[in-house]
Amino acid sequence: MRSPWLAAIALVALVVDLIVSSVYIVNEGEQALVVRLGAPVAVVDQAGLKFKAPFVDAVYVTSTRSLLLEPPVEQAIMGDQKRLEVQPYARYRIVDPLRFYQAARTPEAANAQLAQLVSSSTRRELGQAPLRALLTDERGHILDLIKHEVATKAEPLGISVDEVRFHRADLPLETSQAIYDRMKSERQREAKELRAQGYEWAQRIEARANRERTVMLSEAQRAAAVARGDGDAEANKTLAGAFSKDPRFYSLYRSLQTYKGALANSAPTVVVGPDADFMRLLDSGPQPPPGDAKNP
Repeated sequence: MRSPWLAAIALVALVVDLIVSSVYIVNEGEQALVVRLGAPVAVVDQAGLKFKAPFVDAVYVTSTRSLLLEPPVEQAIMGDQKRLEVQPYARYRIVDPLRFYQAARTPEAANAQLAQLVSSSTRRELGQAPLRALLTDERGHILDLIKHEVATKAEPLGISVDEVRFHRADLPLETSQAIYDRMKSERQREAKELRAQGYEWAQRIEARANRERTVMLSEAQRAAAVARGDGDAEANKTLAGAFSKDPRFYSLYRSLQTYKGALANSAPTVVVGPDADFMRLLDSGPQPPPGDAKNP
């Protein structure tokens, strides 16, 4: 009883295995190469369910989309003997599955070969250009040369290179530190020169201000002396006129001025004798000049 059932199960398993081995699926964005006993027989670039000869056909599926290649960072020597740490990257597509299968077989092997092409082309082109070229518009021209060289050498692999660019292109750490130290020293030297220049300008401004101050003070003192002299002359003229009009009043005014000055320069208390000339005016009032008819 077991033999018929076992035979039926084995037959069903064989049929299922045969069906599974006879079909394969190509998704959107993929292409397939059918290889029969080691010989390529067809390239399928239409998505869908496909059939192949079971057990004798092998299918290699590759992507038609843009793929990214990122080689590791490496050092390159520029045309002016400057060292540079460069990390390029490339975007490529597999356009010929047959040539890709014949040249590389697997994406890993293709990436290794393409990375070698990118590295050698990058070092070759950078070795012919000075470092300052990467800081100008020449950078784009250098990248175009690298991309053209890599694309030409990658054609036998069935690969189309769309882009080659730099993730980074920096000086090595020790070189960057040396450049930083040199730039720092240069800036410090410029700062000292600017401080010295500023100090010199400050001295000039201060000297000019002092000279102008001295001239202004001299002119002001001269003007004050002239004004004081004019005032004294006018005062003397006024006093002379007052004396000529009323000698008694002038005598009284001058005496009061004398008292004022004497009392102002002394202590609050002045000790004098009752018969002192200083007390004459305070005791009897102003005396008329000699020959005055109004004198009592």
